[in-house]
Amino acid sequence: MKFNTDQRFVRWFIIFAAFVITALILWNVSLFFDQLKQAERDRMEIWASSMEAFNTEDINQYYALSQKINSRNQYIPIIITDYKDSIVNSINIPEGVLDNKQRSQEMLREMAAENEPIRIDILGGELWYAYYSHSPVINQLKYFPVVLVIIIILFIAVIYFFYATSKASEQNLLWAGMAKETAHQIGTPLSSLVGWTEILKTENVNPEYIEEINKDIARLETITGRFSKIGSIPKLEAKNIITVTEEAFEYLSKRSSKLIDFQIDVPQGQLFVMLNEELFAWSIENLVKNAIDAMKGKGTLTLMIKRDTRYAKILIKDTGKGIPKMNFSTIFEPGYTTKTRGWGLGLSLTKRIIEEYHDGQVRVLHSEINKGTTFQIALKLIN
Repeated sequence: MKFNTDQRFVRWFIIFAAFVITALILWNVSLFFDQLKQAERDRMEIWASSMEAFNTEDINQYYALSQKINSRNQYIPIIITDYKDSIVNSINIPEGVLDNKQRSQEMLREMAAENEPIRIDILGGELWYAYYSHSPVINQLKYFPVVLVIIIILFIAVIYFFYATSKASEQNLLWAGMAKETAHQIGTPLSSLVGWTEILKTENVNPEYIEEINKDIARLETITGRFSKIGSIPKLEAKNIITVTEEAFEYLSKRSSKLIDFQIDVPQGQLFVMLNEELFAWSIENLVKNAIDAMKGKGTLTLMIKRDTRYAKILIKDTGKGIPKMNFSTIFEPGYTTKTRGWGLGLSLTKRIIEEYHDGQVRVLHSEINKGTTFQIALKLIN
């Protein structure tokens, strides 16, 4: 079912993203460790070479130490200038950058902003300055806290999602259990009523009265059947959606206020979709009752059926109080209601029946405050 499929997709996407980011972090930590380990080894070798140079008067030994220090610096960008800010030397600077005077001056300013230049006293009284930037390792480490926060958020999202899913599952089981128990409780007096109608037939009661009682009994049987299907996977059959919708609509139009102008506009011919007739009729009735409540028992209620290339679309339009746009999704949540009495389950059940059981879509197509609302149900046509 579409809703459950979307939930599973989001859940596995979050889990996959969390593990991918965690794997990347661990991989980068391993690289950082190797780089820091190598840097430590280089510093020790330079220290050993400096000890050798200090214990000899050979100028070549000092020159070799300088070359070794320069060759081991493979990460830190360095620019050396004289006291006139003319570039004397550079290390780990991309080729061609220093050829452009404007670009080289910008780099010097950026380096000075990152780290204060180091003063170098050269033999003969000359003064140089060493400008340098952070190594790639330091730059990557700057983003580590952000990445760690993202990982924590992802894992919190996974935990919350599992908690919310399990809570929703418990609620679904509770509602399904209550629905089945209601169906079971209605079934006992319903059977008794059927027996009483048979007795009334022998008592010379007006047949019209008995006929009306039988209609209400049939209605109760329909309601019982609907409740018994909640929580189960209903059987879908190819049905003409025009006929099923008309019957549900007409049932309520005959039993509603005479101040409501019921209008219906359906195409000629037949439109077949996969339906559970009882549950789909329940959805139509819920939307019609919601429209009647929105109009406070007075106005125009229009039902239209349209067809496009893939879907049959049922539109239910009222002239009621309208719905704020920010509540277009909220109204389908269990328990949401603007009435002083009511459980706020009608639209929630409708959404579940249409989207989970029939793989369709129900939504608020359009609404204006104090002008009315249009709901739309879309179901795939059978080709």
